Amino acid sequence: MSHASIRQVLEGQRAAPGMALGRVRLLQPRRHAIDDSLLRAEDVAAELERLDLAMTRARGELAELRQRLHGALAREAQPFLDTHALILDDPELRAGLDDMIRRGRFRAAAALQAQRDRLVQVFRSMDDPYLRTREDDVQHVIARVLDALEHDGSSEEHRLAARLGEILVAENPSPAEVASMAELGLRGIIASGGSAYSHAAILARSLHLPMLCSVPGADSSLGDGDLVLLDGERGIAIAHPTAQDLGSLRQWQREQAARGRLPPLPAIPAQSRDGELIALYANAELPAEVAEARALGAMGVGLYRTELLYLRKQTLPDEDEQFAALRELLHVLDGAPVTLRTLDLGADKAIGTGLDMPAEANPALGVRGVRHALRHPEILRTQLRAMLRAASLGPLRILLPMVTLPEEMAAVRAHALDCLANLKAAGAQVPNVLPPLGAMVEVPAAALGVRALLAEADFLAIGTNDLAQYVLATDRNLGALSALYDPRHPALLRLIAGVAIAARRANKPLSVCGEIAGDPMAVPLLLALGIRELSMAPTRLAQARAAVEATHCAQLRALVPRLLRAGSRGEMEALLCTLGNR
Repeated sequence: MSHASIRQVLEGQRAAPGMALGRVRLLQPRRHAIDDSLLRAEDVAAELERLDLAMTRARGELAELRQRLHGALAREAQPFLDTHALILDDPELRAGLDDMIRRGRFRAAAALQAQRDRLVQVFRSMDDPYLRTREDDVQHVIARVLDALEHDGSSEEHRLAARLGEILVAENPSPAEVASMAELGLRGIIASGGSAYSHAAILARSLHLPMLCSVPGADSSLGDGDLVLLDGERGIAIAHPTAQDLGSLRQWQREQAARGRLPPLPAIPAQSRDGELIALYANAELPAEVAEARALGAMGVGLYRTELLYLRKQTLPDEDEQFAALRELLHVLDGAPVTLRTLDLGADKAIGTGLDMPAEANPALGVRGVRHALRHPEILRTQLRAMLRAASLGPLRILLPMVTLPEEMAAVRAHALDCLANLKAAGAQVPNVLPPLGAMVEVPAAALGVRALLAEADFLAIGTNDLAQYVLATDRNLGALSALYDPRHPALLRLIAGVAIAARRANKPLSVCGEIAGDPMAVPLLLALGIRELSMAPTRLAQARAAVEATHCAQLRALVPRLLRAGSRGEMEALLCTLGNR
């Protein structure tokens, strides 16, 4: 232990609720011993063989880790693992290393270090902020090969095995790191950077791992082995907690145990103080998550991600496989409605699947969602046919991601109508009419052109996670920009208000399914703007319901003109404070 045992309280941003007690494990780059001495000519062949063995071992570790992950863990971590595998297999990287060893007489570790430094400088010089973040992947891959080269039992997976009962402290952990450690019993996460909207934070919430982010100095204030109480309820971490602190943990544990003995909550709308009914739905990707959401009072599933079927194997799922998965989902829902989002994978996340998607400089702005669907109608039609067959088993809607133009909606509707006609002709059990076909509003152009979009869409769902990063030009996974990524930014809320007004005038359903839907601080703002359907992670349902029940919608509506004129989030929240809505 490197710090004196004096109680210390660190404050941060709540990223995932819950409490945990554990020993600190700092995630720091491993320092490798690099021998800079030149090789003798007769040792070159043996050094090349050492490098080849190390790279083979590193590939094997990635493959083993990928096989261990399932469900939500696999969905979040696999794209990162596949990216690392691609870097390992890059012929230019290997050719450069071989050349340095053969001609420069570098030892393998020194060659790896030099290549890492060169590539890091290349990425840091790029103008594209997305590409600059690829530096982390290079660092991780080279560190893995250096570990394998030394072969001293200190590879990442071996180090993780010692992390049972520990709290990870890092600057900004990746979803792959969180997934790996969760497999081994990690209790919680404290990040000195990052954001509550990062992929790691979303994964932590789905795994019920308490997490704090944006905790200044966490990695310098806390030392390896320090006892720390992570309080994701209050947004603090307490190093060297006192008996009183531990008493609060035991009280929280008793409350959680009591909750577990309670019967499932009824699936009824939340009701505001003045009687307005707000529908609460869950976001999910697995039937197990749906069952949890139903027990917590969700009225159904407002966003069901279908990507998992494509991420599980290296071939495309056929119609029957997709139908079987949807049949299981509808069985769990037992008559409750579900909104199925069609495939939405960017080129960076499709690696290792049956999707033939060439690499892109910026996948977040590339061929994904409906853009990919219309370029590959055979994949879209297979998914639509499975969904149409499932529509005979329970109430469902079909939601299209990354819609920009109404013409995209019209094109997908034409495909869906044709699929429905073909299924009827073949004698399949399908509904007489198409299920509702909706558009996700996550592209600014869709929000600004919402009236034209509503002419083609039966309903809308605002995806605030992507909409926020596109409006604010801020990568939500980049810790350095966490202060700029603010889904409660006035500009974003003005867009949401415009969409809500247009949907209400068109008499078409509208929901919000981004992370702010379950944020108790954001719920009053969404209700003020006219949102009456919220879809969130199952773990957020209770606090969202409490936020609705503490809100007076009529009083909020009177504040809307002033809220929309506000110049900052602080000004908006100050207005809400006047009504006691915080």
